[in-house]
Amino acid sequence: MLYHIATVLKQYFSFFNVVHYITFRASVALLMSLIFSLIGCGIFIRLFGRCVVSHPRPFTPDTHKHKKDIPLMGGLVVLLVVFGTVLLWGNLSKPAVWFLLMTMFLFGAIGLIDDIKKIKTGHGISALTKISLQLVAALVVVIGWLWWSNPSTMVWFPFFKRIHPEFGVFFIAWAVFILIGTSNAVNLTDGLDGLAPISLIANFVTFSLICYMAGHVKISQYLAIPFAGSAELTVVGSALAGALIGFLWFNTYPAQIFLGDVGSLALGAGLAFMALVSKQELLLPISGGLFVAEIFSVILQVVSYKLRGKRIFKMAPLHHHYELLGWPEAKITIRFGIISFILCLIVLMMLKLR
Repeated sequence: MLYHIATVLKQYFSFFNVVHYITFRASVALLMSLIFSLIGCGIFIRLFGRCVVSHPRPFTPDTHKHKKDIPLMGGLVVLLVVFGTVLLWGNLSKPAVWFLLMTMFLFGAIGLIDDIKKIKTGHGISALTKISLQLVAALVVVIGWLWWSNPSTMVWFPFFKRIHPEFGVFFIAWAVFILIGTSNAVNLTDGLDGLAPISLIANFVTFSLICYMAGHVKISQYLAIPFAGSAELTVVGSALAGALIGFLWFNTYPAQIFLGDVGSLALGAGLAFMALVSKQELLLPISGGLFVAEIFSVILQVVSYKLRGKRIFKMAPLHHHYELLGWPEAKITIRFGIISFILCLIVLMMLKLR
C-alpha cells in the first residue's frame, strides 16, 4: 500500500523515492514483522494460551509429555504479521505476491483445521484427508499461477547452463509435488523447540536473496540464471524471516508456544512457492536438506519396518532418534540449525558454479 502511495507522493517529495527500492522495503519489512511478531506472540500467549493447548504428538519420546500445556497455533500470529506487513510494504500490483499469500493462506487453513481438531479431540484430521486437501490447494495455486502469469515451465538444473528441460503441462504435477512435499517436510521437522523456525529463517533469507537476483536483469545475466521477475518476493521473504525471528524468541527452548500445523504447513508451502517462482526449486532440497532428511527418515523407517520388521532409527523423524541417543533437545536444535545455515551458504555459492 505504501509503495503505491509513494508513487503519488514522490512527485512532490523526492524522499519517497526510497520506498520504491526493494532492498529498502525488504529491510523495513523484516524489522517491522520482527517487532510485531514479538508483540503479537506475547499477547497471544497471555490471552489465548490456555485455550489452545493440545495433547503431545503421538510417537514422541516420553520427555515431551510436559509439552501438553504449551499453546499451539502460534503460526497464526506469524501469518497475520506477514500478511499485514506485505500489504503495507509490498508492491501489490505483482501477481506473484498475491499467489504467495494465497498459497500460505490455503495451506495454513488446512493446518488450522488440523490444529483445532487436535485441541478438541487430541488427534488431528486423517493423513488421507490432509493430503487430499493439500492436493486441492496446490492445484488451485499452481493452475491459477500458470494461467494468470504464464511463467516458464522449464526446470533449471544446478551447475549446468544449458540443461533446462521443458516440462509443459507436466509442470503442474511437478509444482504440486514441490509444494506438498516441502509443506509436509517442514511439518515433520517442527518437533523440537526452535528447530523448524531456525531452519526456515535460514531458507527464507536464502530464497529472498535468490528471488532478488533472479528478478534483477543484470545480476541474473551475470550469474547465468533465468530471469524470473521474482524480485518483489524478496519483501515477502524478508517479512517471513522477521516474523519467524520474533516467534523464535518464544519458541526457543524451553518453548512457550508452538507453530502448529497452521504455521508449519503454510510456511513450508510458501518457501516452496518462492523456489518455484525464482526457477530454482532444485536448490531447495539442498538448502532445505534438513527437511529432506526428516521426511526421508520417516519414509525409510516405515518401509524398513513393513518389509523387514526392523527399525533403522530409534524413532522417526530424525530429531527424535538423536533425542533417544541422549542428546539434549537444545543441542539437537542448535546443531541442526548450524547444518541448515551451512547448506544455505552452499546454495548461494552454487549460483555461480555453472
